[in-house]
Amino acid sequence: MNTGNLYHESELVSLLKQRHEHAFNYLYDHYSGSLYSVIVSIVPDRELANDLLQEVFVKIWRQIESYDNEKGRLFTWMLNVARNASIDAVRSKSYQQGQQNRELTENVYEEGGSVQMNTDRIGLRKIVHKLKEEYRVLVELSYFEGYTQDEISKMLKIPLGTVKTRLRSALLQLKQVIKP
Repeated sequence: MNTGNLYHESELVSLLKQRHEHAFNYLYDHYSGSLYSVIVSIVPDRELANDLLQEVFVKIWRQIESYDNEKGRLFTWMLNVARNASIDAVRSKSYQQGQQNRELTENVYEEGGSVQMNTDRIGLRKIVHKLKEEYRVLVELSYFEGYTQDEISKMLKIPLGTVKTRLRSALLQLKQVIKP
């Protein structure tokens, strides 16, 4: 297994499309922490977030053929897969019912039990607030508010390429801060 190697994005995508297991292991080792951060920012339930992370990587493995480098970078595509899976999970009827049941149980047996979920969210936002203003605004609009990069570009009247570059830089900074 060559997980110590660094791959160029095009080489990694090619190996993934050829179903090379070592490329998938590399992908998981290098991107699971970042994707988990995105998932947990949407799904505060850590157990569900862990399950979703696994599901996201299965989706990436199964759907790698649909990745188009003309439309964006691999990391951005994976973030969108993770974000969409998280949003779908939170919107699902079973999740909504589970949350209602959980809230009732927490209120009866663990006074203040739901405060921890809010603390997790606040903690993530505190980390984001440590970023430079130009990065923080983009991260908040993209990941907390759900705007697309194109929408952000138009809203802030800055070029789409600048939005993409700044978001990538912001995510790299966050990755250094959050390292699992």
